[in-house]
Amino acid sequence: MTERLAIRRARADDMAAIAGLFRTTRQASMPYLPELHAPEEDLRFFRERVFRETVMWVAEHPHIVGFISYRTGWVDHLYVHPDFHARGTGSALLSKAMEAHSNLQLWVFQKNATAIRFYTARGFRLVERTDGCGNEECEPDALYAWHRSP
Repeated sequence: MTERLAIRRARADDMAAIAGLFRTTRQASMPYLPELHAPEEDLRFFRERVFRETVMWVAEHPHIVGFISYRTGWVDHLYVHPDFHARGTGSALLSKAMEAHSNLQLWVFQKNATAIRFYTARGFRLVERTDGCGNEECEPDALYAWHRSP
């Protein structure tokens, strides 16, 4: 399905759509997570931190249905609207980070079996599991890493 997607760099005026997609996707895909921030706080976070500190790409069909943000060695966010799961959107976005870096790490909640299957199918391997004391959700998570083959 990726042939109908447009993948492009995120722009500052995309932040409201990205913050909304972040909230919608978390609520639908990870209902076990507490709601810690108001929508306005999500928007401020993406506008003032994520957009400024990471590389961001979006997938459009025709509106934004997914996004990734990454920095050297880390994937910080990869969210795809549930209607676009298993349609190539996440793979197209993740490929941007994998093309730019030879080593990547990311955190994923241990309960997020769908994401874990997605990442392991793309070569990410479990490094560490935690009890969640290091994230604001206090939800057990796991560190995964990927290294480009020579």
